[in-house]
Amino acid sequence: MLSNILAIATLIAWASVAGLFAWYAAGAASKIAYVTLADGRRQERRLPFVFRILLPLTPNLKSMMLNPNMEKVRQKTDAMLVTAGYEGLLSGWEFLSLKVLVPLSLSPLLWLTAHLLTLSLPAIRPAFFLLCLMSMLLTALYPAMWLKSAVKLRKGQILRAMPFVLDLLTLSVEAGLDFMTAMQRSTERPTIDPLSEELLRVVREIQVGHTRRKALKAMSVRIDIPDMRSVVNALVQADELGVSIGSILRIQSDQIRIRRFERAEKLANEAPVKLLAPLMIFIFPSVFLILLGPVIFKLIQQM
Repeated sequence: MLSNILAIATLIAWASVAGLFAWYAAGAASKIAYVTLADGRRQERRLPFVFRILLPLTPNLKSMMLNPNMEKVRQKTDAMLVTAGYEGLLSGWEFLSLKVLVPLSLSPLLWLTAHLLTLSLPAIRPAFFLLCLMSMLLTALYPAMWLKSAVKLRKGQILRAMPFVLDLLTLSVEAGLDFMTAMQRSTERPTIDPLSEELLRVVREIQVGHTRRKALKAMSVRIDIPDMRSVVNALVQADELGVSIGSILRIQSDQIRIRRFERAEKLANEAPVKLLAPLMIFIFPSVFLILLGPVIFKLIQQM
């Protein structure tokens, strides 16, 4: 009788814990994160589900991540988060803490899944250790992979928007507006792209007292794209030498379009090589099986 009561109490306790965790996970999944732009607008930024769940636990590792020995790693992480557009939402020490918490929390769940899988499929039981090792490796690499993909995505968005934004700035400057007013007009839209966010920040930095050269240089460092660095260097030189900014913007826009066309040609030339492996692994064996399968089957029957 006592054992039955203890079993029921244990089951109720585990059910309560599972219910509380499900409630917390549902709240974390529905939570939307925002970053504040330079003009006070809030822009949505979606963090991964596992990050939203584990982010409240990061203060437990804050003292370790703020160690002076990790200063360079922390600065590099901060720079990548700024480039990815998560400045103010996720700091470097929080992301480093997540790189520790993610494998510690997800690996046991994946190990349990691998154990249940090996119980249901005894044929793969010898690969249990390999599955555990792979799950631990994937969970350890996931935060860094997510950050690199976020940086790559934002850089791609900025590269796609650069020619059109430069054309808009060129038309505005040639129509009689000064460069500051042209940048401000290009950001006065309900929804703005990442490049317009950076231009908006440049406008606000100049308004609070920074020089145009310093604000543009800071933008090129944040974005970390060679095309943007060349545009900023050209604008700074034009500002120093007194050259017309409109002609510089038009030249830079044409050069960026040419480089984008060259990148597209390069990707098109690489496509046949990239398609070779899937063809050899998936397509050709199926074709050979369909074409030669009946012939081989008849030969086996005759033999």
